[in-house]
Amino acid sequence: MSVYQLNREIVFPHPSLANENGLLAVGGDLSPERIIAAYANGIFPWYNKGEPILWWSPNPRCIMFPENFRASKSLKLLIKKNIFEVRYDTAFSSVISRCAKVHQANQSETWITSEMKKAYILLHKLGFAHSVEAYVNNELVGGLYGIAIGKVFYGESMFHTVSNASKVAFYFLADRLNQWRFDIIDNQMTTDHLLKLGAEEIDRDKFLAILKKSIVKENHSGKW
Repeated sequence: MSVYQLNREIVFPHPSLANENGLLAVGGDLSPERIIAAYANGIFPWYNKGEPILWWSPNPRCIMFPENFRASKSLKLLIKKNIFEVRYDTAFSSVISRCAKVHQANQSETWITSEMKKAYILLHKLGFAHSVEAYVNNELVGGLYGIAIGKVFYGESMFHTVSNASKVAFYFLADRLNQWRFDIIDNQMTTDHLLKLGAEEIDRDKFLAILKKSIVKENHSGKW
């Protein structure tokens, strides 16, 4: 299958036209309008420094129903100890920067480029992107960030400098989204870690059907 070249018009080819690796299109920009349009259609940007912007829609898709978050006994005990203080949307820029550093340390480069950081920080200011942060003694030691549209949360990345900090943040995210009746958390790419926490893989067509109904529902916009 061909990889589509985007132009200035904010239009994407249908996700079913992505190649076997999930790559759908190349080019375009990281404007808020384009990024939101991409997520609403099950597409997300992911590329390395020096590459053109690449847009993906993998099949199958790794998702989690918030009510299915699987907390181990050890995690439940850890949460009861109140070691971590969890906050929302108080340090978005710090969270995305720390996520970038973790990926860079592990992979020698990161897809969270300076352009990506600027784009998602702007989305945060516009009320679409959110962070969940874990603190110990008022020090940021873990967290995650993502985008919310309707009743869908699109998880982007997480980090921790203290064991289990990001897992605790994820637990509180899932709990809050469950209370707010969010339909799914989109994890994008499958990992063993996510599967152990209750994520699952579903066919892309099923994922897109869920999106179509969920993104038009009332959203908790603005600061969480």
